[in-house]
Amino acid sequence: MEADNIQDALYRGHSNDETIPNNHPSEKKDPAIAKEGDTEDGGAPSEEEKNALRKVPGSIPWVSFVICIAELAERASYFGVSQVFSNYMQFPLPKGGPGTGAVAKSDPNGHSGALNQGLQFASAFGLLFTFLAYVFPILGAYIADVYLGKFKTIMIGVIIGGVAHVIMIGSAAPSVLKAGHGLAPFLISFFMLAVGAGIFKPNVAPTVIDQYTNQKQVVKTLKTGERVIIDPELTIQRVLLIFYAMINVGAFFAIATTYTEKYVGFWLSFLLPGIVYILLPIALLSVYKKLVIKKPAGSSELNNFLRIVWESLKANRFRIWAKDFWDAALPAKLAERGIHVTWTDRAVMDVKRTFSACLIFLYFPIYNINDGGVSAVASNQGAAMTNNGAPTDLLGNFNPLVIIAFSPLLSHGLYPLLSHYGIKFGPIRRMTVGFLLATVSGVIAAIVQWKIYETSPCGYQASTCDQVSPISIWWQVPNVALGAISELFCMVTAYEMAYVRSPPHLKAVVMSFCLFVTALSSALGEILIPAIIDPHLIWVWVGPAVALFVQTIIFWVRHHKLDDEIYMLDQDTPTQSNAVLVTAPSDVNQEDAPAAADLEK
Repeated sequence: MEADNIQDALYRGHSNDETIPNNHPSEKKDPAIAKEGDTEDGGAPSEEEKNALRKVPGSIPWVSFVICIAELAERASYFGVSQVFSNYMQFPLPKGGPGTGAVAKSDPNGHSGALNQGLQFASAFGLLFTFLAYVFPILGAYIADVYLGKFKTIMIGVIIGGVAHVIMIGSAAPSVLKAGHGLAPFLISFFMLAVGAGIFKPNVAPTVIDQYTNQKQVVKTLKTGERVIIDPELTIQRVLLIFYAMINVGAFFAIATTYTEKYVGFWLSFLLPGIVYILLPIALLSVYKKLVIKKPAGSSELNNFLRIVWESLKANRFRIWAKDFWDAALPAKLAERGIHVTWTDRAVMDVKRTFSACLIFLYFPIYNINDGGVSAVASNQGAAMTNNGAPTDLLGNFNPLVIIAFSPLLSHGLYPLLSHYGIKFGPIRRMTVGFLLATVSGVIAAIVQWKIYETSPCGYQASTCDQVSPISIWWQVPNVALGAISELFCMVTAYEMAYVRSPPHLKAVVMSFCLFVTALSSALGEILIPAIIDPHLIWVWVGPAVALFVQTIIFWVRHHKLDDEIYMLDQDTPTQSNAVLVTAPSDVNQEDAPAAADLEK
């Protein structure tokens, strides 16, 4: 199967069916060996089988891989340009340079630049860009879930982003920069790109997972004769690891733009991502007729969601910590008060589970501040170090490289190994480990900043010094690497929770809230902007690290019991009555496709 071959190529691991360690050693009557009375292949496992048979991820539809490639192209363009924003805005055109923003050949330790707006301007607008790109997902998700559906909304974001890239390339033309007219067109493209990315982003991951239609546990007999359970939660976890790896394959493209900004100019740093962006609509349109596309639910489900929240708040006098808080919105309870509603008990349970996930997302702003620092502070730190010709933005691009390397190690190494030894490594444990890794990365960055101050010719005014510290820029690697690994434990798990713990018709809305907390991180970073100045840069790293460590303890104490819950219930399977399969039935793997009778043509 093509999808399986792609998976093997991506991970160079073992097949799902044959290599994941058996968690349950053979007994006298091994339940993994088929016998009379067992559930037939394709059937739901019994309680005994759920406890006895090992769980494995299922196969991933090939269409999901194509959408992941589209995400790769979008992220390559997004990170390709945004990675060079800091230098583009902060520094002036280099003296003796060609006028494109590139450095003079005689000054390999110089900084590329163009607009000469300073560190605080670059930091503030860098945070603003992130803020907008992660606020607009709320709008994109609302349009998708209520009006247009995910695919049409994705295409709107693609068009806006495409126009933004064209304007951005023009803003960096050498003649425009030399005349000092680059700021206005750049800011127009800057805002348009943030809006386009925001509308696009919340709808992609749910669309990828929607292609996996058999979201229920089923029994399967392998070629070896062993009986296993195909587990949708493990499948979604693997899909999202691949998805996140593809995001970072795209992000890795930013290494090319950091070199072109320094040695050629910003026009090329903006042109290359624009060329890659062309792959995005091509990939999406090439699979349109093969997609399972969910119809928008209209406003009724969102209205019910909001009314359930309101009735619960009102009945409990806004005490969200009240015992049985959500019971107040149950139809039977409301009927006792003479209030008749259209929603069901299941809808109330959906809202309760969704809120438990959304509360966990609120722990991410402080985490995000630690993952790479506050806006341009990491790039600024690199600019004060000896780089021997390496761009000051280069080390930030090792983040995606580490993620690409560690994604298969987790999917095919650590997670199966822990499962083999019976160690439950649920979502809360994964995020706790990620938070701790990010804390350590912030402490390391603070130590590096202290050493820069101690060794810089300008002492504690290092970031504005014409000379640099003798400390190599490669000392930023531990901070970058630990932050990248932490993302695999935190961000991938957050995406997983946003999908599996949200109502079937509001998955983009919940995903947008998961993304929105990144905007809150940017707002928090804006508060720290006045501190991003010598001689206080050590505390810009230490403060968030201490805050995250304290928060991690609170997070574990308050939420560790959630790991004991079943995260993906059988009822979570998306209702097929609102799905449209845009393909001929013969083109679909029958094991993965829903029954034709369940689909609206």
